[in-house]
Amino acid sequence: MAKTSPGEFIQQVRQEVAKVTWPSRKETMITTGMVFLMVVLIALFFFFVDQILSFGVRVILGFGG
Repeated sequence: MAKTSPGEFIQQVRQEVAKVTWPSRKETMITTGMVFLMVVLIALFFFFVDQILSFGVRVILGFGG
């Protein structure tokens, strides 16, 4: 494995960064909104599943319900 000088390394890093396709501001905002929406939906799903299971356990153990 050949050693790379620091200057050559920096040049290679700049070349690779130039190849990156960065998302537009609009794409970033849409993606961020979708992530927040999915987090809320999953949180609600688990909340309701937890409530249903909690109710079932209370009924089985006779703690009311």
